[in-house]
Amino acid sequence: MNSMSGPQSGSRTWAEPYKIKMVELLRMTTREEREQAIREAGYNTFLTRSRDVYIDLLTDSGTGAMSDRQWAGLMLGDEAYAGSENFYHLEAVIKEYYGYEYMLPTHQGRGAENLMSQLLIKPGDYVPGNMYFTTTRLHQELAGGTFVDVIVDQAHDPESSFPFKGNVDIAKLNRLVQDVGAKRVPYISLEGNVNMAGGQPFSMSNLNDLHSYCRKHDIPIMLDATRTIENAWFIREREDGYADKSVREILREICDLTDGCTMSAKKDALVNIGGFFACNDEELFKKSQNLAVVYEGLHTYGGLAGRDMEAMAQGIREAVTEEHQAARIGQVRYLGEKLDAAGIPIVKPIGSHAIYINAKRFLPHVDQDEYPAQTLAAELYIESGIRTMERGNVSAGRDPKTGKNRRPQLELLRLAIPRRVYTQAHMDVVTESVIDVYKRRNEIRGLRIVYEPEYLRFFQARFEPIS
Repeated sequence: MNSMSGPQSGSRTWAEPYKIKMVELLRMTTREEREQAIREAGYNTFLTRSRDVYIDLLTDSGTGAMSDRQWAGLMLGDEAYAGSENFYHLEAVIKEYYGYEYMLPTHQGRGAENLMSQLLIKPGDYVPGNMYFTTTRLHQELAGGTFVDVIVDQAHDPESSFPFKGNVDIAKLNRLVQDVGAKRVPYISLEGNVNMAGGQPFSMSNLNDLHSYCRKHDIPIMLDATRTIENAWFIREREDGYADKSVREILREICDLTDGCTMSAKKDALVNIGGFFACNDEELFKKSQNLAVVYEGLHTYGGLAGRDMEAMAQGIREAVTEEHQAARIGQVRYLGEKLDAAGIPIVKPIGSHAIYINAKRFLPHVDQDEYPAQTLAAELYIESGIRTMERGNVSAGRDPKTGKNRRPQLELLRLAIPRRVYTQAHMDVVTESVIDVYKRRNEIRGLRIVYEPEYLRFFQARFEPIS
């Protein structure tokens, strides 16, 4: 096993900071079986069956391995309909580590996004953010708002080595506020380790500048905290003055500069289901409690079993440790460095939760309206049974005014690494498989859409090869 970079590894060979207690057997398939499976799935990896997948890098959302202490916590589930003990335990843990006064559990992150969007956005509002995320933007649009991208320009350049490509461009934000007025900006949506940009963090310096600006204009900062613990790791690693601070301390400093958050606990918090909405505004919290009864469940369970809340509380404790983050981010970096060394065009710097392949450079002969990233996802599955997903033209959807594809600057294939699931040997297999596809890249042709749902088409659209 090769050595990995990171403050815990030094010059010695790196090893995972855990041992394996249980295994899940993987099923190997033939190329013919995979070709049939991807045809039946309409060349959409979201529609393939997990039994037909060898290494599953579709998403890091809810796909991690829970610890023995989390599994033990499942046995402590208080499944009372109201007032579960696990709710109060989770509430205390979130207040301790994230610092927000009020917390409402939700079934997952998009449940929290729905509540926040309905409560804060009025028709005609504008919601700035450091690059869109698919479900976040959709909830904002359904509430009558318009998303405006205010991320720094470097985020749209996959080859830029800028260390904090998740930063907000204050000048862009100010132009929006001057154009529409601060009263039509209900909040700024700030995402930690920006997914669509390649898992790229924001800096604490940028957040301090943003906090000062937003206080001046009375605009709340609402954090997408899904991967903010991982964002804290990058601040510790890359930003002056933070090397001696713990991930836990940096996380709290981030949250103290914001007014609330939505959270998909299926990432940072190491659970298979769950999320929460948190804030410091008591009136907003009361309204969210009331709306949760309509969409999620009673405010002390929010669509979750008691055992899920207990596992989440323990997962947060484990996620803020330096040992976990060094291993988690280090494994992603290991895969990225191997692909980069082989000449595969990837987004740089390497992010926290996934490697993003630049499909425009990988398949330059495939027009963006022929969905090169989607094509590449299908080809990698056919090659080796590795399931990934596109983050490009399909995910961006259509402009509601013109009906045309948005054609974003970034056309990416995402290889998302589940937490504590795969070994370095699996990463080696992934590297070899990507290289094999790259060798035959000139033979690959694009796809056309044959079925397109109204919302979030990347989940359910179906495609066919272009002859």
